[in-house]
Amino acid sequence: MPARLRALVTVVCAVVLGALLPATAAHAESRTVQGGRLDWGIKSSFQSYVTGPVAKGSYSLTGGAATVGGSAFRFHSASGAYDGETGAFRAAFSGGVHFLGHRTGTGAYQLDLTISRPTVSITGSTGTLHVDVVSRAKDTGAVTTSRQVPFASLSLGGIDMKGGGTAVALNNLPATLTAQGAASFAGYYTAGTALDPVSLSADVRAPARQQRKQPSSTPTGSAKSPDAARTSSGAVRDGAVDWGVRRTFREYVTGDIADGRWTLSAGAQDGGALFRFPGGEGTYEDGGLTAAFEGAVRFTGAHGLDLTLSGVRATVEDGRGTLYADVKSPDLTGTKVPLVTFTAGSLKPAGGLVRVTEAPAKLTARGAEAFGGMYRAGTAMDPVSLAVALTADAKLPALPDLGSAPTAGASPQPRQSERAERPDSGTSAEPVASATDDGGFPALPVSLAAGALLLAAAALGAVTVRRRRARPAASASDEG
Repeated sequence: MPARLRALVTVVCAVVLGALLPATAAHAESRTVQGGRLDWGIKSSFQSYVTGPVAKGSYSLTGGAATVGGSAFRFHSASGAYDGETGAFRAAFSGGVHFLGHRTGTGAYQLDLTISRPTVSITGSTGTLHVDVVSRAKDTGAVTTSRQVPFASLSLGGIDMKGGGTAVALNNLPATLTAQGAASFAGYYTAGTALDPVSLSADVRAPARQQRKQPSSTPTGSAKSPDAARTSSGAVRDGAVDWGVRRTFREYVTGDIADGRWTLSAGAQDGGALFRFPGGEGTYEDGGLTAAFEGAVRFTGAHGLDLTLSGVRATVEDGRGTLYADVKSPDLTGTKVPLVTFTAGSLKPAGGLVRVTEAPAKLTARGAEAFGGMYRAGTAMDPVSLAVALTADAKLPALPDLGSAPTAGASPQPRQSERAERPDSGTSAEPVASATDDGGFPALPVSLAAGALLLAAAALGAVTVRRRRARPAASASDEG
């Protein structure tokens, strides 16, 4: 082959391989899981036992966990990693559930179990659900705290986790209690017991690209910004109230009786177990707070249910807080109605932020009117959390991240070899794997690019043959 044609072949190969290698590398990189939800009832019969006539107990939600459907708990804010090349997946979720039952004469509970921070890990065809567990043994009463116990094995049903999409969605994965899970479950169930199925959806981000760090200048002098000094009192620059109203009320609204829903407007946000009312404005001084917030939530349903809460305001004085709202309902319509009171404690700014975290709240007499007499004054409502920023650089707490709403049409089919063998289980437990990844490269670029490379080489070879036939053999000097 003449030297010029050899050089041309080299250039073409380099161009094709240059386009190929970045795509392959991007496809093989581990992707970040950021945002998502996991729905799991743990074991529905256990819930019924705890709240039934024998245990006479209850459960409460912690860390922003919510309820969804008839008996499932929703955990939030997935974080982890997903490798589309191997199918390896790991995602940890926030939130927990605290069960109490069998109260003794001293006020303690024989049944005391907290399950939190579920983490799903999948390698190959094996899936495991890990959880943090704090449990009281039913025979000795000893309390044990265990971190990330391999609590349940998950059946993937031949699902192919490989892919390159922007989300992973797994629905109704059968879960079986492990030996370690049974031990941490305070001995209520034996290993091999079927637990409630697990469903999850998690957003997947493209691999972070290496960015060249830019040199930054160091300010001279020791003068502090005006914001750094103004943290003891002053105007509220931003703020938010997080309040779920009442868990059982939300369940009633969306349940079979009311068969209703809630809608958010004017900037209010849904955090799963709570509603966020943002845009706080007001003043803070010497432990006292007065602030107004944006957003509205409207509950509608059967039997005349139509309740709107808007214009949320919060005041704190001498450690006692009150949450107000403009109310519109068939039973009460008014502005700045005191809905609940809460214990705020001593409010002191830290890092330019004043916070109240999950303060227990009780319904007021006017609040009872707003709910049409469904609850009496003094009824425990969902805890109140609020945060107000006194400086421009103070950051409000993050809202629970439920991720993107899962879509049914984004799931791939089971492996080709298993389609004919696996019976239809009625579930759709499949990871999302789109045809292209976030970087815009095809999911299967290797064979296509290799084929293009061979075609280019063949075409150049054909050109070489034609040229040799069309002219006399080149001399040694011509090939230099």
